[in-house]
Amino acid sequence: MVLEALTGLSAAQPVRRNYYQQQYQQYRQDHFYHYDISQGYRLLLLLGLALSCLGPSDRPTGGARAEVLSLNSNTLDRTAKPVDVTLPPTLPMTFGTENSTVIHAQSGSTAHLPCVVHNIGEGMVTWIRRKKDHQLLTVGLTTYASDERFQARHFQHSEDWTLQIKFVQPRDAGMYECQVSTHPPTSIFLFLEVVEARAEISGPSEKFVRPGSTLQLHCLVKKSTEQPSFLFWFHNSRMINYDVEQGVNVSTDLMARESWLEVPRASGRHSGNYTCEASNATPARVFVHIFNGDNPAAMQHSLASSPSVIACSALMTLSTALKLALQHVYVYAGS
Repeated sequence: MVLEALTGLSAAQPVRRNYYQQQYQQYRQDHFYHYDISQGYRLLLLLGLALSCLGPSDRPTGGARAEVLSLNSNTLDRTAKPVDVTLPPTLPMTFGTENSTVIHAQSGSTAHLPCVVHNIGEGMVTWIRRKKDHQLLTVGLTTYASDERFQARHFQHSEDWTLQIKFVQPRDAGMYECQVSTHPPTSIFLFLEVVEARAEISGPSEKFVRPGSTLQLHCLVKKSTEQPSFLFWFHNSRMINYDVEQGVNVSTDLMARESWLEVPRASGRHSGNYTCEASNATPARVFVHIFNGDNPAAMQHSLASSPSVIACSALMTLSTALKLALQHVYVYAGS
């Protein structure tokens, strides 16, 4: 029985060919005498064994020159028939990150600009800030920018070369270039937009609550690109998230970026300024009046100072003046 199999790159490599022969003989002793393996399957086993022994430096770009061996009894003999084996071509370098990608980051947070590169080979990744004058930020994992907030992040065997910017500021917004040192160099461009996150308390900026009733406030952090590290409530200048003794209950969901404050039985001591403050966000404020329903004068005084009431009064005054002016025009036209 004759078995043809791939065992080497060329006739000029007898040492490697002998190594494959020895490996095959050992594999044959361990397996072929104990199982009924078809002739074609033996060929595949030896072919896989030979290719698994090849290193990256043994893989020529144009293909490999192989030999065909004949299995005669317990020995492998080389025949005169050469075989050309074509290896897969080297894949070209490509970007896994889409060009012109827009990244949003809130002021004060950490921004990550991704740059995924497939089949980079011996190439090097460079990050450049594209302004009026180009600013070299990083080459590989080395930072060349004088600003230490910029850093390239890359893990071994990963294809991602991310530019990290700590404590983002509005002046960091703009265009960034991820360049790979191919011939010629290849680049993609990313745009960083810096947003200002802000807290917002539902409802008007002033609230009126009767003594003994329930005071409820809801705060939501908007335009936030990351989960806040904290979300606190302040009554005047005192943090009250855990002020259970004063009758205050606070429930916070950082992932949802919102918080609820509740006072089941409000009293005069609960009146004042309430502030909702989150990390890296503009705080929100509301003023709470605890008024006695039997004292309408106090309520009217408070209402008179309300910004919304002032705006309505101004609008009504303007409307009255406009009506008087129109009546004057009609009277003048009739005369």
